[in-house]
Amino acid sequence: MPSETTASLDLLNAARQFVPRTGRTLRHDVLVTGFSQGASAALGLARALQRGADPWFHVKAVAPISGAYDMAGAEIPALLGRQVNPKAGVVYTAYLLTAWNRLHGLYGRPAEVFQEPYASRVDKLFDGTTPGQEMAAALPDTVDELLTPHGYELIRRPAGSFAQALRVDAEICTAWTPNIPIRLYKISDDEQAVTTNTDHCQAAFRARGLYVPVVDVGDHDYNGSRHLAANLAGTALIVRWFGELAAA
Repeated sequence: MPSETTASLDLLNAARQFVPRTGRTLRHDVLVTGFSQGASAALGLARALQRGADPWFHVKAVAPISGAYDMAGAEIPALLGRQVNPKAGVVYTAYLLTAWNRLHGLYGRPAEVFQEPYASRVDKLFDGTTPGQEMAAALPDTVDELLTPHGYELIRRPAGSFAQALRVDAEICTAWTPNIPIRLYKISDDEQAVTTNTDHCQAAFRARGLYVPVVDVGDHDYNGSRHLAANLAGTALIVRWFGELAAA
């Protein structure tokens, strides 16, 4: 989302103002990574820096991990096809609809898309103050229990402002051509951000004449989650790669 990019730029600018006060020197080169939702944010920041959004900083490389880069073409179909962990799918669906409704006006009242008792609580659950475990416990176990027929149809056949927002979201892979080193990191059988997302992102870059390597982080598990394991294993690989680039 564009707001993730502007927030990242604001954080870089804040670092540029603060770091000199600590007696340290901040380099101009930026190495960008991010995991899951942060993976899309990393690509968005890299695109903005390449386009000169902040002339003081120069993007040197980008390496996102296990992102949902194609919500309309990969993640939502996987969710509806029950390829996503059911509970995670419920949390992400509720999060997506409530957050994007505030930006894009997807519905008038929560009860239009969420069944009760969840319609009465989703705004509070996703107001930024509810701990994750409490949020998950307050939601049902399946998307069928969460959504009304209208809500289900909204995500099954996105239209209007929702469809447009999904297209803009996917542009972090479809609407620019990186001129910097880039790698996409994934784990096979990801139960949250299905790996089709990474495949689609790689294909989108290839369609623009750029081959982007995909790095499989290996066969790992963290507390029953391959998605979370991708973060641990991928970050270690990326730190090593970034170190090589910085030393070059």
